[in-house]
Amino acid sequence: MRIEEDIKLDFCDVLIKPKRSEISSRANIEVARTYNFKGSTHFWDGIPIFAANMDTTGTMQMARELSKFNIQTCLHKHYPVDALVDFFTLNDNFNTIKNTWYTLGINKDDFSKFETVYSKTKEILHVCIDVANGYSVNFVDNVKRFRDKYPEIDILAGNVVTPEMVQELIFNGVDIVKIGIGSGATCTTRKVAGVGFPQLSAVIECADSAHGMGGHICSDGGCTTPGDVSKAFAAGADFVMLGGMFSGCEECEGSWNYEEPYTGTKRKKISLEFYGMSSKTAMLKYNGGVSDYRTSEGKKVIVPYKGPVKDVVLNILGGVRSACTYVGASKLKDLSKCTTFIKVNQTHNKIYGE
Repeated sequence: MRIEEDIKLDFCDVLIKPKRSEISSRANIEVARTYNFKGSTHFWDGIPIFAANMDTTGTMQMARELSKFNIQTCLHKHYPVDALVDFFTLNDNFNTIKNTWYTLGINKDDFSKFETVYSKTKEILHVCIDVANGYSVNFVDNVKRFRDKYPEIDILAGNVVTPEMVQELIFNGVDIVKIGIGSGATCTTRKVAGVGFPQLSAVIECADSAHGMGGHICSDGGCTTPGDVSKAFAAGADFVMLGGMFSGCEECEGSWNYEEPYTGTKRKKISLEFYGMSSKTAMLKYNGGVSDYRTSEGKKVIVPYKGPVKDVVLNILGGVRSACTYVGASKLKDLSKCTTFIKVNQTHNKIYGE
């Protein structure tokens, strides 16, 4: 056992220091980016934000709506084969396919299901190989096997939080490494297992590691405000994945609570049950309960109805553009180059509820 004494920081522990800027309007900020992927040798262009592959937010309707902004969605992995085949074959909007990632785990059923869907469509361009613990040898081996079998498909995989593991995943064919353990709004891993890593520091360290190899990272978890999204990009994240911030939008699926009484044919949504995919709620829904050898590492919360996702997107992008203007970055690509973080004290966090 040893203790690392270097200070590690979350998004709430810092602010972005303003600098002299010659940018006259937020409208002049370019938030779209183009990335070349090392593993697949493809490129992707758009706004580098993901809707998380949770069963409430990683929906087909979310993918259709976010693709209008060139924002990506990782579909949740619990859609049946027929629904996935229909989505990837009957969708006449290529922009939706371009911005949709198929999600799978690493057991045999996951790979078998993917092979079935892919053989019937050939339209899947990207996959998210998603596990809670990206440090297992089994995970790395499965990622490598997938890359060897499907060299033409872009791979997003994780989650990890350390530079060494980022390098190993990129070396084994991953295009984008997903960064974050215990930082999600409905994740309780830090409390249940005592495991995790402050998200801002994880992004900074892992971005440096990935970029040195020509790879990319996605910050997954910890963003509760547009300012957090700006901080993630400023810390060096190439992509940012959002679950809680997209939860409660019209395009979400799940258990909605409705206003009562109601008249007419359409009930008014007031809130949504939002839960982590390692929560008791999710395991009961998809696995029949929590196995004896494990425990829940997620929780359920009630999220107010937020309306259409486009309103949330415009709010997020407005905040990111504002951050760029404060530091003189005319492009999102330049935000990390122009950023100096200021560490704030606990009094600030208490006053501002961060």
